[in-house]
Amino acid sequence: MVFHCKAKEEVLEELGSNEESGLSQSEAQERREKYGPNKIIVGKPLSPFKIFINQFRNILVLILIIAAIGSYLIGLLPGHKSQLENTVLILIILFFNGVFGFVQNYKAERSIQALKNMSVTKAKVLRDGKVHLINPEDIVPGDIVLLEQGDKVPADIRLISADALSVDESILTGESMPVTKGVSKLQCDTPLAERYNMVYMNTIITRGNATGVVVATGRATEIGKIAKDVLTASEKKTPFTKELDKLGKRIGYIITGLIIMIAIVQLLIGKADFFTIIMVAISLGVAAIPEGLPAVVTLAMAIGTRKMLKRNALVRKLSVVESLGSVDVICTDKTGTLTENRMTVREIFFNNNKYKVTGVGYSAKGEFLLNGKQVDTSQLKPILEVALNCNNARESVDDKGEVTYIGDPTEIALLVCAQKAGLTQGCKRVHEKPFSPEAKFMVTVHETNGRVVAYIKGAPEVVLSKSSHILDEGGVKPLAQERKQYLLSINDSMAKSALRVLGFGYKELPQNYTQEDLEQGFVFLGLCGMMDPPREGVKESIRACIEAGIEVKMITGDNLLTAVAVAKEVGLGTRAINGNQLEQMSEEELKRMVSKIDIFARVSPSHKVRVLKALKANGCIVGMTGDGVNDAPALKNSDVGIGMGVRGSDLAKETSDMVLLDDNFVTIKNAIEEGRTIFFNIRKFVNYLLTTNIAEVLVVFIVSLFGKLAITPVQLLWINLLTDGLPALALGVDPTPPGIMKKRPIKHGEGIINKRVLVSIFGIGCVLTAITIPLFFIGLRKSLVMAQTMVFSALVVYEFLRIVMIREQERLSLFSNKWLLLALLTSIALQLVVLYSWLARYFGVVPLGAFEWLLIVAFGAIGYLASVGLTWWIVKRWS
Repeated sequence: MVFHCKAKEEVLEELGSNEESGLSQSEAQERREKYGPNKIIVGKPLSPFKIFINQFRNILVLILIIAAIGSYLIGLLPGHKSQLENTVLILIILFFNGVFGFVQNYKAERSIQALKNMSVTKAKVLRDGKVHLINPEDIVPGDIVLLEQGDKVPADIRLISADALSVDESILTGESMPVTKGVSKLQCDTPLAERYNMVYMNTIITRGNATGVVVATGRATEIGKIAKDVLTASEKKTPFTKELDKLGKRIGYIITGLIIMIAIVQLLIGKADFFTIIMVAISLGVAAIPEGLPAVVTLAMAIGTRKMLKRNALVRKLSVVESLGSVDVICTDKTGTLTENRMTVREIFFNNNKYKVTGVGYSAKGEFLLNGKQVDTSQLKPILEVALNCNNARESVDDKGEVTYIGDPTEIALLVCAQKAGLTQGCKRVHEKPFSPEAKFMVTVHETNGRVVAYIKGAPEVVLSKSSHILDEGGVKPLAQERKQYLLSINDSMAKSALRVLGFGYKELPQNYTQEDLEQGFVFLGLCGMMDPPREGVKESIRACIEAGIEVKMITGDNLLTAVAVAKEVGLGTRAINGNQLEQMSEEELKRMVSKIDIFARVSPSHKVRVLKALKANGCIVGMTGDGVNDAPALKNSDVGIGMGVRGSDLAKETSDMVLLDDNFVTIKNAIEEGRTIFFNIRKFVNYLLTTNIAEVLVVFIVSLFGKLAITPVQLLWINLLTDGLPALALGVDPTPPGIMKKRPIKHGEGIINKRVLVSIFGIGCVLTAITIPLFFIGLRKSLVMAQTMVFSALVVYEFLRIVMIREQERLSLFSNKWLLLALLTSIALQLVVLYSWLARYFGVVPLGAFEWLLIVAFGAIGYLASVGLTWWIVKRWS
């Protein structure tokens, strides 16, 4: 229903409420049952069981499950119980992979639940003619709600009365400045941001007080409507998730093709029986599938997320970690993300001088500079006394004993500025003429040292029009028209720097002053310019992102002039358009222009989604930062949604992929660095695992053409899970290589396995095959078991050499990763235990002598030299 274009009497009648007494308790209870709780439910949290089951929705994992079933069925045949060992081993790796993923995702879900903070503590409502403090969830349409400075609005409310009311709606509209409210009836086509007789759920009362009637609760509120939009957005898969799915399908096709080919060849030449063909098929399946890959990917991402958490980035979705390394565009809100969301006085024009004010946010630390030199603050005392006294902001102390401020951000900025000069004690106030949007000024009257004095602040042109004199160069002088024009030109120059400028003045009053005395005859003092300053470290972080090949674009609901000024301060480009211009663009035109635009100002939530879709249509991997409810749809639709943990709304946190626990843009840069490290570590161990798997497949396939089984499924599983798997796990936690943030992001569509990696995998895989097959036939002179043992041991040794080669390309020594060194030593020890203990019988191997080991090392040296040469050519060809 539309309530802003109806008179308050009509609204009350339509909602069946009474301004004087509110609803009755019984009526409120009936409406509570009808409309439900005043609560926005973004979606049911995942149950632990569902989180665990989700870990198995992966193509490679499904292939392993099929392999386990196949091994189990073979094991049921008479004389083949040993095949049940394959089933057990496969199920073990599946279980541990699931546990890794479950633990990380479950912890993330619990952490985000702790961040939720949607509701105000209590709400004041009028029921049965009495004021009650109730839980906001119990508010219903028709309730009469009492609001005052500092309150969070508990529902969508049509105002009935308002006294000097201002509301911070940045969480909903993105506008950083508080909006002045009233009760007058508006046109029905009035945009949401201009509905001055409405206040909306989760916005903040920064000044004044009001009474209103609730017109919408829960999902029916404006915030609730945005929540519905978020819920309709589909879950997204990250590029690497898609790549793993494709890899799994390709492996499945290759296995099927090879099995069919082997079956046809063997049946035609008649060199193998049916059981051998089945065993070769299972061996090919086990050899082709990198069993350790899902576990390694999960562990690498889990460790990465723990590192990020230590750097104040909470990853909610494990699979999004690798997307961070591929992000090439960050779309960021201005208010509270690039800026402090805390107005700060930056310039003061007083006594014909322009002073600079240092300091950031609501900290009373700062200096006053004139021509770059610090000045005695007593010079500015006249204007700062007005800033302190003509002010309704107040200082408070929170539960932790920390100083906070309550009130309008502009007035807080003036209060803090006065405190920087050591002014903390105001004069006794005896009267106030409150600010109104029509009058554009505020007057307070004070008694001090037997004097009565009036202080005025407001729009510079208004204060000047009410001033007849000026304090200039030590004395009060008449204010000539020419001087007024000069002061207005100073105001214009400050405004062009995106400063919000206010004028200040004072007037000595008689004891029996009248209201007319508060309208004219003031002594003009000067101007204060303030702005919402950039957050500390943002400029450096943006520079680091740009050096890393990442574009940073500002998308804000604030005005274009302010957005451009902030962009200049933080080092962003200044090519800008506003929401109206964006609205005129077709989808094709926006797609063509979006990469050339740095700033999108005065935009709505739907505009943000359009910009994101245009960027993604151009092949960009987009990260979106945001803290407001208005950011939620874009957060959901971006590749990486980055929410704010301190200032962020619950909806923004819930829909984000990662939450910044300190709301610091610097954390984004750190997270991207960790993401890139994880990406290249994944590429490293994928290269390693698939190279060894290619070698295993080729060895099994080629030897099978001679009617022999080169290596048994149990031996292959041992290699893939332990002697392969342990070093691969350690590769997943390799340290960050130097210069990683000097590289450009991975190109969209290139993926983990690019041409260079693919050629390396197959090339080195063929080299390993070429030096392994001769060993099989040498060992075959003694027995099939000896041949299989030599292949078994050779593949283990050659895979260790492959690790050394991969890390040499990044100039990382073996000692730079203690876990890798430990994994290699453990794998070697386990391999020797299998060969020279009672376990040999179960693995179908025999002990190797010095001659066999010498052969393995000799062929390994040949393979190493060949691999070094091939790697040099690959790097040169695809550098």
